[in-house]
Amino acid sequence: MDNLDYGIIGNCRSAALISKTGSIEWCCLPEFDSPSIFAKLLDEEIGGSFDINVDDSYVITQKYEQFTNILITSFKSGNDHFEIHDFMPRYRKEGNAYHAPPELIRYFKYISGAPKFSVVYDPKLEYAMGKTESFIKKDFIASLTHEVKFDTIFLYSSFDKKTIVDSGEIELKEDGYILVGYNEKLLLPTTDRAYLDLQNTKVYWLNWSNLTPTYEKFNEEISRSALTLKLLSYDKTGAVLAAATTSLPETIGEVRNWDYRFCWIRDASMVIKVVSELGHKNVARRYLQFIIDLIPDKAEKLQIMYGINKEKKLTEVTLEHLAGYKGSKPVRIGNAAYHQKQNDIYGILMDVIYEQMAKFSVDIDNGEDLWAITKGIVWIVSNNWKDADKGIWEFRTEDRHFTFSKVLCWTALDRAIKVAEMLDKKHKIEKWEPIRAEIWKDIYDNAWNEEVGAYTQSYGSKELDASVLLMESYGCVNAKDERYISTVHAIGKELNNDGLLYRYKNEDDFGLPSSSFTVCTFWYINSLFKIGERKKALEYFERLLSYSNHLGLFSEDIDFKTKRLLGNFPQAYSHLALIECAINFSKKESEDQMLESLRE
Repeated sequence: MDNLDYGIIGNCRSAALISKTGSIEWCCLPEFDSPSIFAKLLDEEIGGSFDINVDDSYVITQKYEQFTNILITSFKSGNDHFEIHDFMPRYRKEGNAYHAPPELIRYFKYISGAPKFSVVYDPKLEYAMGKTESFIKKDFIASLTHEVKFDTIFLYSSFDKKTIVDSGEIELKEDGYILVGYNEKLLLPTTDRAYLDLQNTKVYWLNWSNLTPTYEKFNEEISRSALTLKLLSYDKTGAVLAAATTSLPETIGEVRNWDYRFCWIRDASMVIKVVSELGHKNVARRYLQFIIDLIPDKAEKLQIMYGINKEKKLTEVTLEHLAGYKGSKPVRIGNAAYHQKQNDIYGILMDVIYEQMAKFSVDIDNGEDLWAITKGIVWIVSNNWKDADKGIWEFRTEDRHFTFSKVLCWTALDRAIKVAEMLDKKHKIEKWEPIRAEIWKDIYDNAWNEEVGAYTQSYGSKELDASVLLMESYGCVNAKDERYISTVHAIGKELNNDGLLYRYKNEDDFGLPSSSFTVCTFWYINSLFKIGERKKALEYFERLLSYSNHLGLFSEDIDFKTKRLLGNFPQAYSHLALIECAINFSKKESEDQMLESLRE
């Protein structure tokens, strides 16, 4: 497989990636950040997978059931036809609790003829660090490892268990199922129960999607992206993951391979802002509770990222025994970036807090907690905004005065003042306004480079950086501001490579990137749209959409030459930015139609 041609299924507890031929090649149980049970994605030889094999006469196609996260893979050879409906159960129980067990179900739907297939069931527990053995028991197949650490998973099926273990041929004559779960089931599964789980899960996703507004243009892309972002939210704590994978490289054969199964305050806050704009306020409410729970001490600084269960220490370890995706080593779990200092996270979080309090001020929970956090953020930013930091791209070398970090420090004060205005805290407004003005003047005087004709990556540099495009999005400058227009044009000229953008071109800790960070191209498209170059923006957007995989999913990066997807997958950053762009184009079309009808 040369591209990341995978679908994702999940239940807001864990997730699995399934290839376009129906092979499960990545899955961690019981939670997103648990050790893998299938990791062929990271080592084709020893990683482990759950394959469905058919002969060469079968045509295999794949799609999502519309407005759901149920993945349907169709196998057809003449009249012989069956489908696999892959999903992780999620639906509401009595009260407000959800049924979301650590398991996946493969529902085999008989369509016609006498279709035949075989199963290659090859789990490799604990990141394939030791030997995994499978044993046929009365009610299930148990797979276990104990060399490095003891762990087990259980397989239940309507098909003969020995045939599954031996990869024997199965002729499908009626619907059947295979359930792989982390826990032994107390109630024995049946095909009828699997079907009921499928229908209940379908209803859950349809109801969730029904809350998302319908748009004039790009409605399918917005819906799929929203469903993907929901899949990356961890229901138990409210955390939002950057991606569902670890160590998928930004460039094949290089070492930019990181574990993204954590909650970055920046990425998560941006996701929450977009998802709540789509009407899904419960996701936002849970995330804000996650933040409140993380800050028991008013003076405690935020880390840039946390574990999904609020862990503060994310020790980075290399798994030397795994070959890596397409041979790209090292494979890492944990992420050493957690101790970095990045001043931008406060502004991004403060922006979300303001948005939520403005939208849901009447029914917002924890208003007093959020006001306390607001005051704490202002105190930290006021005392630290003049300091250098690592910046949004997490340079592992020296600290710099990054323009984006300064803009987000300004944003923190600006949104805090807006919250204070909502709460009629006049004393705080008077105290904070001069600090906001001082930060803005500092940016205006020091981030602009007259010779380059743009706001640059950091103070005193000539280097351009795509993150600076967000100055307008956060309200630091106006889209009609000549400096901003000039910056957009300069970035387009310098960082554009065949319709895709570099984050920056100055060499970082690992040299010049050879792939585009997908979100940067979306930012550029949005900036073109904002400064009035809408036709050009739409052309770029439609071209970028064509680089998604067969299911409309995006990873972190796109290779400049081949346009193949690279980096961790699916990437929350990419999908939230897609939604922002798509909504802008859709709203503009609606406005144009309204103006046209008024003229008639």
